[in-house]
Amino acid sequence: MIHSSNGKQIRVMLTAFRDGLQSVFGGKVRVDDIVPALKVAVEAGIRHFEFGGGARYQAPYFYVGEDPFEAMDRMREAAGPGVDLQILTRSVSGVTLNTQALPALELQAHLMHKHGTTIDRNFDFMNDVENLVATAKPILAAGMHHQVCVAMMGLPYVSDKTHTPEYYVDVVRRVLESGVQVDSVCMKDASGTTDPRTCYETARGIKEILPEDVPLWQHTHDTASMAVACYMAGIEGGVDGIDLSVRPLASGTSQPDVRSMWHALKGTGYTLDVDHAKMNDIAVALNDGLADYEFNPITLAADARVVDFPMPGGAIGPNVHMMAKAGILDRYGDVLSEFPVVVEAGGAWTSVTPGSQQYWLQAFNNVLHGRWKKIDAGYGRSVLGYFGRPPETPDQDVVDTASEQLGLEPFEGDPLSAASDSLAPAREALEANRLPTTDENVFLVASAIVGGKRMELNEGLRLLQGKARVNLPLKSSAAKQRETESAPPESAPAAPAQAAPRSSSGPLTTTATVVEGGHKRVFTITLEPVGEISGEAPAARSAAPQRAEESPAPTAATAESGGDGVEICSPFGGTVEVLEIKVREGEHVESGQVVASVEAMKAEHDVRSPEAGTVKKVHVSPGDEVGAREPIITLER
Repeated sequence: MIHSSNGKQIRVMLTAFRDGLQSVFGGKVRVDDIVPALKVAVEAGIRHFEFGGGARYQAPYFYVGEDPFEAMDRMREAAGPGVDLQILTRSVSGVTLNTQALPALELQAHLMHKHGTTIDRNFDFMNDVENLVATAKPILAAGMHHQVCVAMMGLPYVSDKTHTPEYYVDVVRRVLESGVQVDSVCMKDASGTTDPRTCYETARGIKEILPEDVPLWQHTHDTASMAVACYMAGIEGGVDGIDLSVRPLASGTSQPDVRSMWHALKGTGYTLDVDHAKMNDIAVALNDGLADYEFNPITLAADARVVDFPMPGGAIGPNVHMMAKAGILDRYGDVLSEFPVVVEAGGAWTSVTPGSQQYWLQAFNNVLHGRWKKIDAGYGRSVLGYFGRPPETPDQDVVDTASEQLGLEPFEGDPLSAASDSLAPAREALEANRLPTTDENVFLVASAIVGGKRMELNEGLRLLQGKARVNLPLKSSAAKQRETESAPPESAPAAPAQAAPRSSSGPLTTTATVVEGGHKRVFTITLEPVGEISGEAPAARSAAPQRAEESPAPTAATAESGGDGVEICSPFGGTVEVLEIKVREGEHVESGQVVASVEAMKAEHDVRSPEAGTVKKVHVSPGDEVGAREPIITLER
């Protein structure tokens, strides 16, 4: 049992207003709904909050219709002076999912500090020391506290090569030896899969090499119900500060509640620097602010299976929401079972964004298309070296396949030097659309640029043009109320479909017609029975998952439209966004030809023609959202 005879106070950063929102809602929460609770937390004496970066940079303007910098300003105003507000950045990716050139990272650091940030926690999913050192410099130049991370994870297979205490300590040692200024260090386990012994040994080893004035923090998630045990182990090893949250944004895929940790430390000589008795006031304020939001049980519940698919709590939430929207949540278990394969083949980089998203999308592709039949661009670039050096050597066959499919050679240089300039095209797009070229606007557009995606679909431009999409996880009544408000049709979420009678013996698939903004859409809905003996969430079950190489790839859904017409629809059972129409009316197409592409799970997917014919009608444009049975193209035989 841990014990401090001299007594030691452990510092706390409250994560409810960033990681809690990301883990539970994918960050899709309006700032007005959380500012009152933030004020209550400040009144309760909290002086250190996580409030931005990660998904809470992109989610506001991708899904909420809000400017993330304005949201940061609102939170800084609510927190007042003298309170540390911390962001999370992703080394060479910054607050994006792609590698960024150094000027973009310099602009990012300047803007984050300008809009209220005092501490920048910076990690690299590869644990590439050169990346960590290079990306520390913009943070320091902007005047922020530089907290460097060693990213941790429990491997879903047996290996003594990496993700050991010795490996983690060596990462920190090499950063210190580089001479870059380090203000604090964090042991960051985004998936909550590191075991307590490794936490203890890593903390003890890092404390031995850290200067006395450099504090050591620890971050984990409670997804596998191990967070309190890991924090106890880390504290015994010398950790000075830990990340905690408060209900309803605590535990499950998020951090433990302050009260759980306070209780666990009773009688040990260790105390927290926050008052556990005031947590209920914060919880009440959060419940009030989030009363309209639908809490997904998958993101709230612990799931011990995460030790076999080390997925961050902050990524499970968004991916669950995206799969549900695309109508493919029934494949959740299949994707998880493929996770160990993509982790080992990739080189065991840490499962934290963007690496976790790359793992997820490759596992998703393996399930839908067959193993390695479609290499995700991010995963492929990682195994090829464009994000840095993976901890272990990637599988050579996968490297060769990625190189062939992506048309890229393996890369051993500096990822920053290989990154494309995103600032110049952002300025050009703003000028072309007669929008102000402020630093904020340039960065909003630049950080939303994705290779191959049309600029007119850029989320930064959409926000600035007043065309941002709103996709909030609201309860049915709240969603319906919001639809009747004054938001433009393209910004209002679809009204909920009317549920069909529930089946007690198995899933029931039905359809529902929704009229939104004068447009009729048909949705396919699968209702799972409740009260299963297994007790698992229906979406998380996979009673008999197929092997990835046997799983069929999605094909375009078709429906007769009368006469010789054939409607070509999305291959997904839910709602997706149209990225590109690749044919024109009157054009002849062959069976299997790609006629359009749609976005699901942050990735592009082809829509193929089921047969030969002539394009009779193109029903949608890039940027439109379509349901499973809403035609994209009609063919004439």
